Amino acid sequence: MTPAQIAVQTPDIPAAEFFTDATAAVDRLEDLYRIATNYLCHHFSEALGKGPSDHRIRAFYPEIRLTTTSFAKVDSRLSFGHIAEPGAHTATITRPDLFRNYLIQQIDLLLTNHGVPVQIGASRTPIPVHFAVANDSSITVPQDGAADFTLRDIFDVPDLSTTNDDIVNGTATEDDTGTGPLAPFTAQRVDYSLARLSHYTATDAEHFQNHVLFTNYQFYVTEFEAYARKMLADPTSGYISFVSTGNVEISDANAEIPPVDKQPQMPTYHLKRADGSGITLVNIGVGPSNAKTATDHIAVLRPHAWVMVGHCAGLRNSQSLGDFVLAHAYLREDHVLDDDLPVWVPIPALAEVQIALENAVADVTDLTGYDLKRVMRTGTVATIDNRNWELREHTGPVQRLSQSRAIALDMESATIAANGYRFRVPYGTLLCVSDKPLHGELKLPGMASDFYKTQVARHLMIGIRAMEALREMPLERLHSRKLRSFDETAFL
Repeated sequence: MTPAQIAVQTPDIPAAEFFTDATAAVDRLEDLYRIATNYLCHHFSEALGKGPSDHRIRAFYPEIRLTTTSFAKVDSRLSFGHIAEPGAHTATITRPDLFRNYLIQQIDLLLTNHGVPVQIGASRTPIPVHFAVANDSSITVPQDGAADFTLRDIFDVPDLSTTNDDIVNGTATEDDTGTGPLAPFTAQRVDYSLARLSHYTATDAEHFQNHVLFTNYQFYVTEFEAYARKMLADPTSGYISFVSTGNVEISDANAEIPPVDKQPQMPTYHLKRADGSGITLVNIGVGPSNAKTATDHIAVLRPHAWVMVGHCAGLRNSQSLGDFVLAHAYLREDHVLDDDLPVWVPIPALAEVQIALENAVADVTDLTGYDLKRVMRTGTVATIDNRNWELREHTGPVQRLSQSRAIALDMESATIAANGYRFRVPYGTLLCVSDKPLHGELKLPGMASDFYKTQVARHLMIGIRAMEALREMPLERLHSRKLRSFDETAFL
């Protein structure tokens, strides 16, 4: 028989059921997911040990379904938690244990705003065996050809038709039943990113916090760890642990963190709070490709804000090394998002994030009002994909930068902001001038050492203070309507 003719064997699962309680609904999602993944793990282990089954083994992601029959009138200030038009909307769900608080919050908003129950049951989307066994360290999926059988003949494997960004890019269409999306990502897209996050950052997804700082220099990591240890030594700080590369977690401020044999591509560190409202620092390195990769995958965790705190080239003669740049616009010449978000799409500054960053600069520098202009300038940040842009003929590029009113140039900020806009994650940028190539101040080793010693700690502290301010802001205020399109998913 061909693979298509093999009988399909699936687990016994509860029938779809309606729920009017968000917690009970998520409990059922966890039950369905556990049944499905345990079933796949069991049969996969058997196939590796005893040989493949004469059936195709398949299990399905759980799904949430909401059907409304009227145009609900909700609070017009809300940017999420409701559906604009009548109809059926669904979302496939993975790792409901990891997303439990998020799912309870989103489902509760639907129940409140629409007054109809949600239906919880199995979807029609198979769970790829790679993702089902990802949380079982005792099982490893062999490379294609390494097993005694062809994997895809017996089990489902990742399917690119359901692993894409069509929903967030606004190109998704209703399925053949007229059902629209309820959440910004499908379950397979989330699983794909969870696996990539573990690979690129060397820390598991459950450690990520709701407030993410990106940097492009390892120097910031040392300062972040020092701050984390200070917080762990303070029982009133609210922080409970610090996680380093390799999932090394400490709660004692004086505990040692063993060095890792091999640094991941994007070393990541987490200062955790019990409710997930702590701070994650990601060293994305240099370049828009890394910036896109990191934000592509962190976005599925639905963080409440991400901010770039990196170094930049100052473009104005009036700037000094160590000055801060608060981006209020972006000149996008990074090119990595052109196919997903055309360059003609404006990336607006978000007032809530801008105010938090400006207040943090004032707090850390003890400068206010007009005096703050001594160390900080607000303006356009240009992001390019050529690190050695200084070596090119200057007439054209410099004229273009001047016409854009750009005051700083880097290789990551516009990418992070644009992906924040695309994924509906509040974003911001506060850079620090580390060189002025147009004015003869290149980034040379001696200059850099002095600069890093005096500015890194202060710059990082500004980012942390801004995130702590955003943490106190109600979600409905932080998640701006500016990030939502005409026809949005109900889930944040």
